[in-house]
Amino acid sequence: MELQKRLLAQQPATPPPSPPASTNGILSASDYNGRLDEIRRTEYPQLKTVFLDHTGSTVCAASHIQAFAAELMTQIPANPHSRHVESQWTQARIDHARDRLLAFAGTSAERYAVVFTANATAAIRLAAEITPIEQHGEFCYTRESHTSVVGVRSLAADQGVHLRPIEFTDIGEVTAPARCRGTSLLAYPAQCNFSGQRFPLNVADTVSKLYGSTSDTHVPWWVLVDAAAYAASSPLRLDAHGAGPDFVAMSMYKIFGAPTGLGALLIRRSSVPFLRTKRYFGGGTVAGLTFDQPWQVYRSDIEARLEDGTVNFHDIISLHHALDAHANIYDSIDMVARHARAVTEYAVRELRALRHRNGRLVCEVYGHTGESVFGPTVAFNVKDRAGRYIGYMEVERLAVMAGISLRAGRFCNPGAAQKWLCLSAPELMKHASLGYVCGDDHDLVDDKPVGALRVSFGAMTSIEDIDQLVKFLLYQFRDYNMSESAISRLPIDTMEISPTALSVNAQVDKVIIYPIKSCHGWTVPSGTSWPVTRHGLKYDRVFVLMREHSLLPMQQKQVPNMALIRPRVDIDKSTLVLDAPGHESLEISLRPEDLKLETTETQV
Repeated sequence: MELQKRLLAQQPATPPPSPPASTNGILSASDYNGRLDEIRRTEYPQLKTVFLDHTGSTVCAASHIQAFAAELMTQIPANPHSRHVESQWTQARIDHARDRLLAFAGTSAERYAVVFTANATAAIRLAAEITPIEQHGEFCYTRESHTSVVGVRSLAADQGVHLRPIEFTDIGEVTAPARCRGTSLLAYPAQCNFSGQRFPLNVADTVSKLYGSTSDTHVPWWVLVDAAAYAASSPLRLDAHGAGPDFVAMSMYKIFGAPTGLGALLIRRSSVPFLRTKRYFGGGTVAGLTFDQPWQVYRSDIEARLEDGTVNFHDIISLHHALDAHANIYDSIDMVARHARAVTEYAVRELRALRHRNGRLVCEVYGHTGESVFGPTVAFNVKDRAGRYIGYMEVERLAVMAGISLRAGRFCNPGAAQKWLCLSAPELMKHASLGYVCGDDHDLVDDKPVGALRVSFGAMTSIEDIDQLVKFLLYQFRDYNMSESAISRLPIDTMEISPTALSVNAQVDKVIIYPIKSCHGWTVPSGTSWPVTRHGLKYDRVFVLMREHSLLPMQQKQVPNMALIRPRVDIDKSTLVLDAPGHESLEISLRPEDLKLETTETQV
């Protein structure tokens, strides 16, 4: 209730302009030569909220979308497997896109091949399928690996490969020649998508030097780098890392905001002769095959051999315009890196400076200390004035209603979540046995967070975006005390509600109830008394919406439009009235005798 009462005075955030270049001296040398205001105004008119979820997906530029749409209106992209003029034009655009993406990654077609995939996850899986791991070899993945990397262990286990989750600092020991077990795969992220911690890209070169590889052999260890989070705010410069990784997985929408259906696997050309033949082959990957005999000949070039079916040529054409817009707006990825670093340093400092009046921290920030390098991603949890954790889902809901977009949960990164939140594997298994799953509303278990809040910054993030976040946290949570406000936390059997139950000098301004979980709240009319039952306020969170044939209630996190459903209680008629844009009002009886019998179907 206290959180909801505080929300009443919080007005939704309006799209903030970026601050002057001299703001606290932070961006004086890194706001694109004073152009940030103009960039946000002309290229990102869709920024209607304080958007701080760039690791999830960044924002696409207006000039990118406009140029792509214009090209689709003047050209006919066609299936590149055909031979007519439009097809050949499309194939030329695809080939050129490969070269341009390699240049963006700091390399060329002489050293790397580009295989287009549906996303970074598909690129990671493809790399695992074609790595020639031997049965007595190992699949090693570091703690900060995304779920998409951890998922490779299922493929490896099917081949009888030894699985070895490790810390990044253990790589030297694990890959040492003295303990080599055979051809193995090492996978790690260039940047952790939970904490933002970064890891060097020269691991493959270091391993190569340990074994002294030659042109006709490959070292026992193959290296896969997940660059999906890293490449959005820092240059890859693959040619600067000696031998370079065997595989680099990338995601286009994380860098440019669009296209969303396009990823890429960069494969070091010197590794191509040693790749395992992929078991499945699709259209366009073979030079010849028979229907009635198990015979097929694969295409010679690695790109055509691995891109099953028709590539997403529309999104590849969009990639051209994404690269153009990025270069025109920011000049280079180095400029973006400089800006993102300045914004991140400012955000970490401001979050760590937030204090309750008793001196306790408002935010517990994970990482961004010591000698480790961190990118523009900051994970944290909020605490009350007594040092108790406040549920991150509650913070996220309030942030959304205040016009601030951030992320809550474990961010598909089990190892980093376990590390920073001090969660053991048995604890997570116990939570699952109790029905707690990723993405649900269980944010505190035994007063301990099972996830966190994450803010992440992009090329167009401004210092004032950070200031809006800090103001929100101060207003909502400074001096907040869970034990004094959360009556529902008391054991029901011992709960006593009386005018003297809480000896605080306070006045209730409004009472808001939420008859349907995850839908809009309803304000009890001023001057109206409202019953408090042993389960809380009457009619508060007594209903849920469920899909037909489903056993789980719908949640606003999965169905954001639920926030548009506005329930209200008609006290005189004892009915619950539901209103939503584009739909007629729906009345549901609240009389106990009717609730037992009534079944209502609606599209609201």
